[in-house]
Amino acid sequence: MLVSSPPALAVPNSLRHRRERAERNMNALRASILALLGIAALVYSSSLSRPLNRANILVLTPALAWTLIQYLAWYSRDELPAWLPLANAVVDVTAVTTIIAAYALADSALLALRSPIYAMYFVVLAARPVASSVRKAGIVAALIVIQYGLLVAWLIARGEVTTVMNPVMAVSFGAISPLDEAAKVMMLALAGILATYATSWVEHLVQEASNESEERQRVGTRLVQAELDTLRLQLNPHFLFNALNSAMALVATSPPAAEKMISELSDFLRLVLSGSSEQEVTLDRELSLLHRYIGIQRVRFQEKLVVNFDIGDDVRRALVPSLLLQPLVENAIRHGVGPRANGGSVSITAKEVENRLEIGIVDDGVGLVPKKNRDLARGTSLGLKNTATRLKHMYRGAHQFQAGPRPEGGFEVRITLPLRWATGSGQQETGDEKRETGNGQRVTD
Repeated sequence: MLVSSPPALAVPNSLRHRRERAERNMNALRASILALLGIAALVYSSSLSRPLNRANILVLTPALAWTLIQYLAWYSRDELPAWLPLANAVVDVTAVTTIIAAYALADSALLALRSPIYAMYFVVLAARPVASSVRKAGIVAALIVIQYGLLVAWLIARGEVTTVMNPVMAVSFGAISPLDEAAKVMMLALAGILATYATSWVEHLVQEASNESEERQRVGTRLVQAELDTLRLQLNPHFLFNALNSAMALVATSPPAAEKMISELSDFLRLVLSGSSEQEVTLDRELSLLHRYIGIQRVRFQEKLVVNFDIGDDVRRALVPSLLLQPLVENAIRHGVGPRANGGSVSITAKEVENRLEIGIVDDGVGLVPKKNRDLARGTSLGLKNTATRLKHMYRGAHQFQAGPRPEGGFEVRITLPLRWATGSGQQETGDEKRETGNGQRVTD
């Protein structure tokens, strides 16, 4: 009766949850049916013989008690015991077989074998694809065939029924035909095979859908990762091009300054390449990289560039996207401070606000040139555009990114990120798992 099926695969959680929900619903249906049968037995008890009433009590009472015990013992839990679906199916099948046998002994074996209660076997089998695994469905199907076959053989052996080989004559003489009963057993066997196959088909269909969903998620993750890597790689040539142009401009006027800028550039690129595979780094490491970049710009701008840091010690281990600050500070220096004859200042702040990391980059430069207002407002500046896109992919709406001119002049970028912490083992902690205090510091280059 156990049909062959493809190699067993891990059952998806979604299928387990659906099966458990189906089992809960079927137990509610079982309780309702048993309650209705009990009411009917009480209503017709006066017209039934004492043996039939006794048979009803002996079958319905334990079945109804078992159903109610399940509600009291397990239905308050999040998950039902793994063995319960099989146990319920065995109880249902045994109850059907028992009531046929009881009616046969209490009244007429012929009427018992021809009664509609036989159809309940098919109801039990019909529920297998939504409530059982393939193995359990096969066990239930085999149990039905075995129980009914043994019941018929037992009644014939006891002489409870007369057998006539010809089915037509069996009806005329009030007997049963072994051919009819064999056909009923074959119908049960065929229904069991179909129920087991349907269970296998449903299980593998859900498994394939789950695998396809996981594969789509993996592909989506790889595409996002590839896009993030592309955005990061765009920043390095962009910065390198600007830095080399600045070094070339100093070669003729100040060779020592050009040499120093190239040396600082070499150190900066070494740090960038050492963390090229990481999407997130600690804020402290990001600040170290930013100091290297500011050293390069200090060679070019000298006293015209002032950079202020206000970084809370308690957020230095917070995780931020790698190369987050450098393109934003470069944008502030290149488009804000650079065009001013007297230079200007850039302020970088980082602090914890309501269990989130708030970062600010503010300059007192020229702000937005009128003819570029429209473009910059749309974030077509490479540093702003790539930063906004990276944050969108990495945090999926759990962040805030604001960039625009200040009323008093200059330009401001505000970023709010979920607060996560780096640990010594390379794992992450959320802001709720770490609470420290620390004084902010202010450093002026």
